[in-house]
Amino acid sequence: MDALKHIASDCMKTEMPVVNIGDTVRVSVWIKEGEKERIQAFEGTVIAKKHGGVSETFTVRRVAHGCGVERVFPIHSPNVEKVELIRSGRVRRGKLYYLRNRVGKAAKVKEIIR
Repeated sequence: MDALKHIASDCMKTEMPVVNIGDTVRVSVWIKEGEKERIQAFEGTVIAKKHGGVSETFTVRRVAHGCGVERVFPIHSPNVEKVELIRSGRVRRGKLYYLRNRVGKAAKVKEIIR
């Protein structure tokens, strides 16, 4: 088991992005199209986090053209270039799956004003 932990520790990032549930973030991801590579931004609300060392992930949801889109990003993936915090949200639960059933203003998360 020590060998697995050693291999996993080599794959982990040293500077982890601070991502909390309810935050609005912009995730910059490397996209490969044929021979070219470019960075594409995905901006939305963090609705879930799953902990687990090297396999730690967070789910980001946004509404694009009237359709809800969710993407799961591994935090330690080399394809995730950076995670920018746009605004902090005030929530009272660990998973925000209820936002899937909300539309318009009801799907918003209150902002923490600092």
